[in-house]
Amino acid sequence: MTVESTLELHDVSKHYGKDIIAVNGFTQRFASGSYVCLLGPSGCGKTTTLRMIAGHETTTTGDIKINNNSVTKLPPAKRGTAMMFQNYALFPHLNVRDNVAFSLKMRGTDKPARHKRADELLDMVDMGSFGDRLPDQLSGGQQQRVALARALITEPSVLLLDEPLSALDPFLRVRMRSELSRLHDELGITFVHVTHSQDEALALADTVVLMNDAKIEQAGTPTEIYNQPRTEFVARFMGGHNVIELSGERFAVRSDHIRLDKNAHDWPATVSFVEFLGSTVEVTVQREGCADITATLKDDVFQQQPLAIGDSVGVEWAQSAQHKLV
Repeated sequence: MTVESTLELHDVSKHYGKDIIAVNGFTQRFASGSYVCLLGPSGCGKTTTLRMIAGHETTTTGDIKINNNSVTKLPPAKRGTAMMFQNYALFPHLNVRDNVAFSLKMRGTDKPARHKRADELLDMVDMGSFGDRLPDQLSGGQQQRVALARALITEPSVLLLDEPLSALDPFLRVRMRSELSRLHDELGITFVHVTHSQDEALALADTVVLMNDAKIEQAGTPTEIYNQPRTEFVARFMGGHNVIELSGERFAVRSDHIRLDKNAHDWPATVSFVEFLGSTVEVTVQREGCADITATLKDDVFQQQPLAIGDSVGVEWAQSAQHKLV
């Protein structure tokens, strides 16, 4: 199903009345076949952006293009997009096959043809033997697969996913991440996936757009976003970083680059919290006049020099591990 699927948003904004700005000047171009994650806290504008791409929300300003053609004024059905909703929105009275085939029925496709295509897509998402079941006879993960097949049956240029994994338990969420990645590679179309999970975005995306307060805070590859945060918000939201002020400047230092040594006292601090996480141990230290600093230590390293609350330690990191924030 590989098709050309470039997506471009230029200065796209959404205002509600005079005082509420949901999205402010969103400008990005995504190459055909990208896996894009719109990431950010609740209320940052990521879902509104997705809904404007889909045509379920109008834009206040700006233009949206798919394959270099403006779709800003087109209805959802004419845009070449398909949307998978957070709650899956399956019809409870239709079996799985008819749920998947529903869009083709609305287009006037005859029953044998639409059922044949529905069965092909159910096979693609490993649900081929469930066509005669009703939605309430499926698990959450199975319903998600059906909703995904239903979104794909119209052969969209761009697939839009609104927090598709949020209702799943942690184990199934990880499994479904790999399924989404596999389908993306197989289909070759652009995916735009809204999430509030940093792990989800880092695992799936080739482009992460981190939003905050209706604007893009930083966009780039997962490696760039994680290793080179531009602002304090990015460093703190992505996790795994300490924000440290030195000589009047702010730096981000990854927690796994922090070293703690009982025998070093050049930059002394006191252990305030120790948390065992299996393969790693997180140790938080306090220093007067500074924000808390967290070190992520490999378990075997921690066992060589165990630390307890109240211990005095020296805090160290390589200067190359400092990343200056703007």
